[in-house]
Formats: sequence, C-alpha cells, structure tokens
Amino acid sequence: MELGEHLFRRESGRIVASLSRIFGLENLGMAEDVAQDVFCRALEVWKLRGVPQNPSAWLMKAAKNRAIDLLRRERRVRNIVGDFGHLLESEWTLVPTVNEALSAEAIKDDQLRMMFSCCDPGLSQEVQVALILRLLCGFTILEIANAFLSREAAIEKRIERGKKALAASQRLFDMTDAELHSRLATVHRALYLLFNEGYHASTAQRVVRGELCREAMRLGASLLENPMVATPATYALCALMWLNAARLRARVDGYGDLIALADQDRSLWDPALIEKGNYFLDESASGSELTEYHVEAAIASIHSNAARVEDTDWARLVWLYDTLMQIRPTPVIALNRAIAIAHLDGPERGIDAIRAIPHGERLASYPFFPAALAELELRAGKLAEAREHFRAAAELARNESERRFLELRAEATAR
Repeated sequence: MELGEHLFRRESGRIVASLSRIFGLENLGMAEDVAQDVFCRALEVWKLRGVPQNPSAWLMKAAKNRAIDLLRRERRVRNIVGDFGHLLESEWTLVPTVNEALSAEAIKDDQLRMMFSCCDPGLSQEVQVALILRLLCGFTILEIANAFLSREAAIEKRIERGKKALAASQRLFDMTDAELHSRLATVHRALYLLFNEGYHASTAQRVVRGELCREAMRLGASLLENPMVATPATYALCALMWLNAARLRARVDGYGDLIALADQDRSLWDPALIEKGNYFLDESASGSELTEYHVEAAIASIHSNAARVEDTDWARLVWLYDTLMQIRPTPVIALNRAIAIAHLDGPERGIDAIRAIPHGERLASYPFFPAALAELELRAGKLAEAREHFRAAAELARNESERRFLELRAEATAR
C-alpha cells in the first residue's frame, strides 16, 4: 500500500521521537512498538473503511490512545520517567500530559532533538545514519541492510550500539545545550551521507534510491524550521540536496540503468527543486564561513542551471573544485576536478590531471576512476585504451546497473 508506506516513513519518526520523550530513552523499544502497532492497525482499519480524510491525524490519535493504555499498564511494573516524571502517575494529569507531548509543535521539536541525539559524536557515522533511518525514517532492518550492502545482523548490532548510547543519555538532546553547534556538524554529515547513498546507491538492486534522498531532504527541511540550527551551512546543505534531487528523474532510464550527465534529458529536471535549491544557496551566503556544502552546492547549481552541456561554465567549475580541494582534499574530488579540466582544456589535460591525483591508489576500487580515464581516452580518439578502461571499470561496478552502463560504453568503442 503505497500511501501507507509513504505515511509510515513520515509519521513513524514523529511518533517515536515524541513517545521517547514520554517513556524515556531507556524505553525506546516501547515507542517503536507503539508506532508499529498503530501502523498495522491503520492498514487493517483502512482496508475495511477506506483511508480517512486526514490520515496523519488518525495515526497520531491512535498513537496517543495506545500510549495512554501502555502507561496505565506499565507504569507500576516498569521505570517510566521520561521528561514528565510524576505527571504520568496520576489519572488527572496522564491524558493532558500525553496530549501536550503529542501536539504539533512538541512533535516538531522532539524530532529535531531525536536527530541530534542520534548524531552523538561518540558514535560512528555508520551507527548515526542507521539510527536516523530506523528511528526517524521508519526503515526496517532489512531495508537499511539493503541500502548499505550489509547483513541484517550487522545492522542490528549497529542499531543496538546506538540505542545503548541513547539509553545512557536518558533524555533527548537538549537543543539549548552548549554542545549544539559542534553536534550540528555531525548532523549535517549524517544527512549528507544519507542523501548520497540515495543519489549514488551502493545497493545491488538499484543505482538510485529516491526514498533515501527524500528522507534526507525532509530532515534537512526540519533543520531550517528552527532558528538555532538554520545556519548558512544548513542552507548550503539543503541547496546541495535540492539541486541534485532535481536531476534524479533523468539519472536512470526506464530499465533503471544509469544515464551520464551529458546524455540526460534536461527537460526531466525538476524546475521547482532547482528554484528552491538556488534560493537556499542564496540564503547560505549570509555568513562568513565557507563550508564544503557551500562549494558543492555552487557546483550543483552550475550544472542544474545550464540548459545544455555546452552552456556549462567549466572555468568556474575548475575554480570551485580548486576551492573544494582546499577545504576537503580527497581523491574523488580531485577526479571530478580533472574531468572539469578536460572539458575546459581538452582530454589530454584531463588525463594528466587524473594521473597527478595525490593518493590516487585510494581510487583503485572506485569504478568511476577507470571510467573517467576511459571517457577521456575516448574523446582523445584512443579507442583501444578507452575500451580497456571501461572493461576494468565494469569489473569494479557496485551493482548491475553500473555494470551494464560501463559494458555498453565499452561496446561503443568497438563501433
């Protein structure tokens, strides 16, 4: 049921975050159980009676009723303190307290606090992202395992480690804490990784996972709604996500195969997302700090605003990649810089730039390293060399879609 899945993605995190505040983080499992029970009940009832006019309100009312029932039954045998303590002990205050905790404003605040709780700098980035997908995005263990090409048991261990850290903190992260801005950088990184996994999926099934991109964007938008964390870097990250998401529909064909940027049908790009991304990029310029998200968003803006490949401002792209290399010098960024140089100054200059990448050996297992060399060799008229590099890239492909794309490129050199 597509509507049910979409609603669960959106509403599950709201329910879990708010109920965690009521039950206490040491009883996080209770909050997850309520969300799951409510969703299963909705599918049963809606199948018979039809989807209600306001399904979100229906789910939230059901969550309130289920939470009240649980509190009445469990408070005598389980330590349930949460943020409300004694207010849950009396029938006079129980129902008003739950209603207040599940109000629209409280839910919005609790989701943000849960996001920051998941991004404890003491946890690895893998654990942070797994927690976000599980608690705030309603993903199953299997879905998370598929997204990151990992075993379910390994994902379960990651999430259990994260939940133990949350339980030790006892309550959701305090958004007035002095640690807020240092933790904000961790939140940005987690959302960046989540979006990128959707945009360049490593899963064997699909090369693009739009649902991961949408969840990262939804959580990014929630950051912008809070003045304390709606920083220039937050706007820059959102600009990057919106501008890249605008091209998602054109990145794969009807068979799910990858389409290179130069070959994409730009009429499929989403103008509303591009406009919103450009707005976020403008807003990000209000501060004095220049982050990697600012530069990457500026790069995405140049691509997204070019009506044709020929209209791309490659000189500015090279300058932006030079700037990005000063902020975060990685071999992948250096590879993208070399491709921009090739467009500006010719394939031979691009090949030279690839050969000169510092620590280039770290790209040995990255399929788009030999693929980039292949494209430039092809443009230089060296068909045999290009074919060899395309075949090497196909051997490194992370999924069947990438493999087909690279094998087709290899075949094209023989024509």
